[in-house]
Amino acid sequence: MSTAGNRAYLEATGRARELAGALKAVARDAERERSLPGRTLAALHEAGLFRILQPARVGGAELDFSALIEVSAELARGCASTAWVVANLACRHWMLAMFPKAAQDAVWGASPDALVAASIIFSAGRARAVRGGYLVDGRWPFASGVTLADWCMVAAVVPGEEGAEPDHRLLLLPARAYRVIDTWQAAGLAGTGSADVLCEEVFVPEALSLSVRDIAGGPTPGHEANPSPLYRIPVFALFPFTLSGVALGNAEGLLDEHVAVTARRVGRYGGVRLAELQSSHIAIARASAQIDAAGRTMRAVCEEAMRDAARGVPPQMPAKARYRRDGAYAVALCTEAASSLFAAAGASAILLDNPMQRAFRDAHAIQSHIAFNFDVAGSLYGRVLLGQDAANPLL
Repeated sequence: MSTAGNRAYLEATGRARELAGALKAVARDAERERSLPGRTLAALHEAGLFRILQPARVGGAELDFSALIEVSAELARGCASTAWVVANLACRHWMLAMFPKAAQDAVWGASPDALVAASIIFSAGRARAVRGGYLVDGRWPFASGVTLADWCMVAAVVPGEEGAEPDHRLLLLPARAYRVIDTWQAAGLAGTGSADVLCEEVFVPEALSLSVRDIAGGPTPGHEANPSPLYRIPVFALFPFTLSGVALGNAEGLLDEHVAVTARRVGRYGGVRLAELQSSHIAIARASAQIDAAGRTMRAVCEEAMRDAARGVPPQMPAKARYRRDGAYAVALCTEAASSLFAAAGASAILLDNPMQRAFRDAHAIQSHIAFNFDVAGSLYGRVLLGQDAANPLL
């Protein structure tokens, strides 16, 4: 199943492509402000790009999951920070559609344009079951775009009773229930505003929470309201692909810039046209091959997951482990491409008015996300392939 020929899909990616040039022009502003400029946020809302995975019943586009790859990649050609925020906030609409309908109504009933940020770090939060819900406290880092959001989705572990396994849960907090702590001073993805979120003994009703066990593939608590296959694919198995399109587009943008500069540049010392050097040809060929391979891998996994969901066949653990492996490996290819192109660009690439230095920094910031750590993903895949337990309660 693919939306590649779908009109709504083509329109969404086209709008993202049209915005990329303007985003590139204000990328330094986003870095200085450490958040998306107001005009950028307005343009993204107008283009409907936060709502590409939102259910059609509330006015969303309800595109297939691979649209998140394509839209974020187009945006990242201009500004990786913007693409990162859009990918983060857009995928929360996808996840919210799996919550009980009461949670969906609480958010989208107030405004279908409401934004939900998140910090899905279970070790950062604590929750205990009480009558009607949970008491939650914790301090969660890396909540990208949280100052732009109306809600924040946080993660916590609820201890099991009488020897039962603990329950890993996602919980929705309205903005009034938490405090944003401005910690975001970063070398890469500087414009994402990925601050900390703090809450203390906040009551979260049962209906505003969701167990990880219920989003491992197949029908979810939100299934009756949102029966599309989009909302039956396994969330944490596909988690790398919520953000991997940013790495892809960032590398593609760096490649575009490198080719454009190399085509017209003459070496300052030897007077040689760089476009005539074999080393330039090989550097471009190698990096472009890595980027293309990464893109094909990302799209193939997302399309496979959608096909399986449409057939009503949730993936088993070997497939889930492969998804995690492929997501990490594809982003590593993008990072290697960005690094080699930056190295080949010469000393001018380090100047702050050169977009290549920002793309290089952003590439390594993206790579630092735990979902893209190949040692972690590779170890998971190896364990499963050798018949051992996955040792990952989220899958």
